[in-house]
Amino acid sequence: MTEPTEPSTSSSLARDPCTVIHPRREPFEHGLLPIPRLIFSDPAQTLIPLKQKLLQLSSNQRVDSVAISDSLQISIEHAKLVLDTLASILHSDSEPLTVAKFGEIDSVGVDVHDLVLFLYIQSYKRILPRTHKDSVAVADVWPSTSAFDGFLSALSPLQLVRSNSRRFMPSQADIEAHQLSYLQKHLANIMSLLAEPVEGEGEESLVLTMDRFEHLGFLFQFGDKGLEGNSFSQCSPFFANSDPDMPAVPVPAAQVHDWLLQNIVATLEYISERTSSKENGPSSASDQDVAMTDASTVSVKVSTSTRGASFIEGISKSSYTKLASDIKGSSVKVLNCHESSIYILAPLRYATVYGCSDATIVIGAVGKAVRVEHCERVHVIVAAKRICIANCRECIFFLGVNQQPLMLGDNHKLQVAPYNTFYSQLEEHMNEVGIVPTVNRWNEPLAFGMVDPHDSLSHPAGVSDVQAESATQVDPDQFTNFVIPSWLGGDSTGTTEGNPFSLPDAYMASQHKNHKNLGELRQLIREASLEESRKRELSSALHVYFKDWLYASGNIRQLYCLQGD
Repeated sequence: MTEPTEPSTSSSLARDPCTVIHPRREPFEHGLLPIPRLIFSDPAQTLIPLKQKLLQLSSNQRVDSVAISDSLQISIEHAKLVLDTLASILHSDSEPLTVAKFGEIDSVGVDVHDLVLFLYIQSYKRILPRTHKDSVAVADVWPSTSAFDGFLSALSPLQLVRSNSRRFMPSQADIEAHQLSYLQKHLANIMSLLAEPVEGEGEESLVLTMDRFEHLGFLFQFGDKGLEGNSFSQCSPFFANSDPDMPAVPVPAAQVHDWLLQNIVATLEYISERTSSKENGPSSASDQDVAMTDASTVSVKVSTSTRGASFIEGISKSSYTKLASDIKGSSVKVLNCHESSIYILAPLRYATVYGCSDATIVIGAVGKAVRVEHCERVHVIVAAKRICIANCRECIFFLGVNQQPLMLGDNHKLQVAPYNTFYSQLEEHMNEVGIVPTVNRWNEPLAFGMVDPHDSLSHPAGVSDVQAESATQVDPDQFTNFVIPSWLGGDSTGTTEGNPFSLPDAYMASQHKNHKNLGELRQLIREASLEESRKRELSSALHVYFKDWLYASGNIRQLYCLQGD
């Protein structure tokens, strides 16, 4: 057995970025599924025997959708969704499920220990919004009043403008502390899912092998930049200097538990200290208030988190572009932007759009997952492996997605359409993150319940049984291509010259018909013998109708990129 590790002081742990422990955001932000049979009132008591059962069924400690379906009593469709979700949030780039090609995920299967950790955190509930000191300012909660408004957790972006503060919304630091506190509370149970008894010594002598220890990397990461090629065990004092050619000596589970707990406590103290200092100092783009005013005085906040996420926040009545060279991490969050056009022309792992209204948001290629939440009258154009849409209204999604779009929560009047744009490096970016252009499931939305069981807010009685509203398809006659201005691509040398996703026949036929009608109209105008006064009247009428169409369709936002600085 190894000697107990000497505890470090809280201050030394908290101040050294390499030793600060963080919860991995991805399982909590993109890995929670609103499937009741995945949520257990006593996860440890249920999952320990489930783990043993699954291990007995498998010769290599991996299980497929059939085994998951049988053991959890869920449909094959939901079991495959579990596998797809795990493939998008697992921490190791060398994990077979992470690198599995499209169509191979089920045959590869998931490691039983990753599966039980995934199932355990389905009991997590997201942080509540802070209480706002001005109840009158937030009385007209967005979306507009309905039977379900009691459990919506965000306000309209327009209300955020009026209240001129979002202090009542959880900051990134709040969310991280909440996730870390959850892991702290459940750490003993989590350890019990991974530990195993020493042969012949009974349940009291639980240990963790290096392989089992690695699975903790699904929930935790050390340092600001995560693993960066290093295994999770190399960040610990237990296995850091292990000989790769020799099996490492297992470590007592209690010792690992105490070490992790010590790090968690130190980081929570660190977060508390940083939050206190920020409240007394200058504001930060991802943590503090965002003041959004008129376009002439708008305060746009764009930042890169120390943990690899770029934040685009508070953009109003303008156009904003972010290219691959501008992205320092692998994920982007677009928060509280309105009446704007936002172009993120880059390959990403994750993307989040939250609290936006009356905006057009183009996201290049997302290889893991996209989440769009609490948005109103937003057009989202994205090529991605998967997308989840929650609590949105009157939004249109132009999708190139390899998996079914997930719809949950209080959605209203949503529309979906096939992908409708391109930029010169799009195919290169799609190849880089593993999006398959020959598969587009944009028209197969999967709707879940009206209530998200991971929401901490109270729910009206009976609402949990109501299925969320799904999305309708955009009429082919109303479908148009979206043109990304060529100058937004910078000095791009890409080879993409058209939409990499094939349009369905009905949409292609409609486009051909519209192009033909436009050509005939142009010919009629050219051949018409009109007096100058009549030509001016016709030109004026066309301009009026075009302007009306720009505003009614929301395409007026595309003209923001023509404005000067």
